[in-house]
Amino acid sequence: MTEIKDQSVQLFLNELASKQATPGGGSAAALLGAQGAALVSMVCNLTIGKPKYAEVDAELRVLLVEAEALRETLTGMIQADVEVFDRLMACYGLPKASDEEKTHRTEQIQAVLKDATDVPLACARACAQAIALSRVAAEKGGQAVISDAGVAVMAAFAGLKSAALNVRINAGALKDRAFADSRLAELQALLTTGEQEAEAIYRIVQDKL
Repeated sequence: MTEIKDQSVQLFLNELASKQATPGGGSAAALLGAQGAALVSMVCNLTIGKPKYAEVDAELRVLLVEAEALRETLTGMIQADVEVFDRLMACYGLPKASDEEKTHRTEQIQAVLKDATDVPLACARACAQAIALSRVAAEKGGQAVISDAGVAVMAAFAGLKSAALNVRINAGALKDRAFADSRLAELQALLTTGEQEAEAIYRIVQDKL
């Protein structure tokens, strides 16, 4: 079976727009983050090797490696979201005729809900990292591609905010409130820092235009 990341953009968008439940918002969030990381790489690739930016060349080469690794991680999360959602839906489809079946069904749903909370939380973390990398691109990247650094941070921030919605909807259905609250606390920290950073980086880009 072909993974989403190996499909055409048009096919992915068609599936996203269709009546089927997956891919959905979680996959879109991961793709946003991956686009942010890819744009950081673009800024690096179009700055590295130019004499005018020789003093930041080494730093941008390191940034390029980090951005490409992050892009790969986020691209993988597009499929990860589909898989965990499909697992959750399978649990909701378990039989519930007897008390034993109801108990088993509830236990399975709750177990997968934890994974369904952690998958988008991992995406949120990765998007926050993409925001951080975009700061270096905005500060050190070539002037000709500075606007792309701005798009990078906005894409990454959109991915973070979008992933947060999926964390919250699944955490809200958890009975293990200690688990849920710990994830929500981490998420809030990511959102607070991410929003401050995104706004600051966007201003850096705007000031250079």
